[in-house]
Amino acid sequence: MSFASALQIAEDVRAGRATARETTEAALSRIARLNGELNAFTAVTAERALAAADAVDADRAAGRSLGPLAGAPFAVKNLFDIAGLPTLAGSKIRREAASPSRDATLVQRLTAAGAILVGALNMDEFAYGFVTENAHDGPARNPHDSTRIAGGSSGGSAVAVAAGLVPLTLGSDTNGSIRIPAGLCGVFGLKPTYGRLSRQGVFPFVESLDHVGPFARTVEELALAYDVLQGPDPEGDPICVRDAQPVSDRLDVLAKQPLRVGVLGGWFRQGAFPEVLEALERVAQALSADREVILDGAQAARAAAFCLTAFEGGELHHDDLAARAMDYDPAVRDRLLAGALLPEGVAQAARRYRTIFRDQVAQVFQRYDVLLAPASVCPAPPIGQATMEMDGVPVSVRKNLGAFTQPISYIGLPVVAAPVNRPGQLPIGVQIIAPPWREDLAFAAALRLQRAGVVAAHAPKVAA
Repeated sequence: MSFASALQIAEDVRAGRATARETTEAALSRIARLNGELNAFTAVTAERALAAADAVDADRAAGRSLGPLAGAPFAVKNLFDIAGLPTLAGSKIRREAASPSRDATLVQRLTAAGAILVGALNMDEFAYGFVTENAHDGPARNPHDSTRIAGGSSGGSAVAVAAGLVPLTLGSDTNGSIRIPAGLCGVFGLKPTYGRLSRQGVFPFVESLDHVGPFARTVEELALAYDVLQGPDPEGDPICVRDAQPVSDRLDVLAKQPLRVGVLGGWFRQGAFPEVLEALERVAQALSADREVILDGAQAARAAAFCLTAFEGGELHHDDLAARAMDYDPAVRDRLLAGALLPEGVAQAARRYRTIFRDQVAQVFQRYDVLLAPASVCPAPPIGQATMEMDGVPVSVRKNLGAFTQPISYIGLPVVAAPVNRPGQLPIGVQIIAPPWREDLAFAAALRLQRAGVVAAHAPKVAA
């Protein structure tokens, strides 16, 4: 049952082969047994979860229709509001904040679909990092090798799915925080188009770059979660105004459609470890992608993303930095302080360049349906490792894991992060990048790769 899909759980609950309480109790038991080793969860909402499970079972007993995720346990990065639980955002200072009175919009939507919330998940403080080595809660540990990082900032979200603690989780992605941990932990993740999913009730980091999305072990689960999460929320999140575009009910059609696939080169290969390039080549061959695409502005786009992140992050935290700087994780505090000192002109220049780079990439998408790139420069480094070599040059791990993800989120493109099938080896992920609002194309490519056995969730070494 530990690796039962959300779809299978819901089917079994609807058919009476299992109860929602049974599946919830099993998930809570796995969390209690394994979280001490993995450190994925920072809070477990057992009482709420069992009450919700009993409500699902009561609906079935009364003959009422059940939602598409009936009885499926899920958890969320601890920057999503959960009614009655402080929204930590991975920090120390928010442990004293008042608990929200209602759930974030996306938590509400999963709950309305019958899914059962079982807790909140570890992350980098204020989502400013790629490693989930949290100074207050400790590091999230990779279930394939507990001495290695999970990636971040949604590290707990990836670990919980990869280890079979729950079939679905939610995370956020500003510069790569869904795609990097999905790749390093060997699961699927979706960073949708900027503005596709509501961020209401999600603690912000960089308003102009923040995305939210799900993690899962299969393309089908990821697609169903995406469908449940969609829908406009103009009052809660003014940028989320588009109507839903479901994909889960047409995956078979999507998988059969022809795709024009390009492989990003240039910047998106610089410093990549050999095994990362080998994994990318396997995916490219499976999709008959033999054309290399160069985005000349990618390096500048990454630099601009760094500037926006620092500036908007520093602006958001200005007052708390002035009052309680020593309560921040030092690695986060120093970057936020530096960002707070940036002049407005730097941010304005970064925003202007975004229009230029977006137009350049739009021209590329006239020739291609999807583009491929690595999700990270390397497999998961050891916890605590400060530097790594890229092209023979020592560089910071924390700053450079997102080298290939930042140019993509800078212009808000949708991406499915898919784990390349490498049994017995550390996971490596690829980005399947689509034009704005065309998540369906990324799902089509991911499903084709999954059915060919080229991408698949990895079996972890922890005993779920």
